[in-house]
Amino acid sequence: MTGGIDLLPTVIGVLVLAAVATAALLLFRVPGRWTPALAVIRGAVQLAVISVILTGIVSQPAWIGVALLVMFGIATGVAVRRTGGGARSVLVMATSIGAGAVVSIGTVFATGALQPTPRYLLAIGAILIGNSMSIATLAGRRFTASVVDRWEEVEGWLALGATPRRSTLELARRAVRESLIPSIDQTKTTGLVVLPGAFVGAIFGGLSPLDAGRFQIVVLAAIMAAGSVTAVLIATWLGPVRTKPVIAA
Repeated sequence: MTGGIDLLPTVIGVLVLAAVATAALLLFRVPGRWTPALAVIRGAVQLAVISVILTGIVSQPAWIGVALLVMFGIATGVAVRRTGGGARSVLVMATSIGAGAVVSIGTVFATGALQPTPRYLLAIGAILIGNSMSIATLAGRRFTASVVDRWEEVEGWLALGATPRRSTLELARRAVRESLIPSIDQTKTTGLVVLPGAFVGAIFGGLSPLDAGRFQIVVLAAIMAAGSVTAVLIATWLGPVRTKPVIAA
C-alpha cells in the first residue's frame, strides 16, 4: 500500500500486458520480440524514480529547469542513436529539438495560453521534448532512407549541376511531411478516436472537462509547432548530400 493505493493490481496488469505483447511477437517470430516487454519494465522503473524526484522539485523552477535539461539531453541522445550517431548528428538533433521546444514553450507562455507556472513548464516542456525527439528521429531516418533508395536520382541531379541541397530538396520535403503524420492524425482524431493522455490526466488531476480540453488543445497545437520547426531544421541540416548516406540500424 503506497499513499492509499494498492500497487499489486497495477503490477499484475502491466506484467500481463507485457506478456501479451511478447506472446504476439513470439507467435509471429518477429525479431526483437522481447524489446516491448523490456521497454515496459524500463519505463516502469524510470517512472517510479522520476515520480519520487518530481515530488520534491515540482514547485521549484530552478530544479524544474535542471530536469528539463536532463530530459533534453536524453532525447538528443536517443535521436542521435536512432539516426546514425556522430558528432555532427549531436549538433543536428540538439539544435533542432531544442529550437522546436523553445519556440513552442515561449509562444504558449507569451500569448497567455497557459500561465507560466513551474507545473505548466514541466508538463508542457516534457511533452514537447518527447514529441520533438520522435519527430526528429522520423524525419532523419525517413530522409536518409529516401536518399539511399533514390540515390541514382540524386546523382543525376548532381551530374546536371544542381547543388547538393537542390538535389534532395523534394525528398527532404516529403520526409518532413511524413514525420508529422502521426502528430497530424492524433490532432485530427482527438475527441473522436483518442482521448489524449494530457486531457485524461488533467481531468484526473481535478480540472473540469472544459479546462482539460483547453489544456489539451494548447498541448496539441504546441506539439504541431514544435514538430514542424524540428522537422524542417532536421531536413535543412541534412539536405546537402554529396555522398550516399548509411542507414542507421
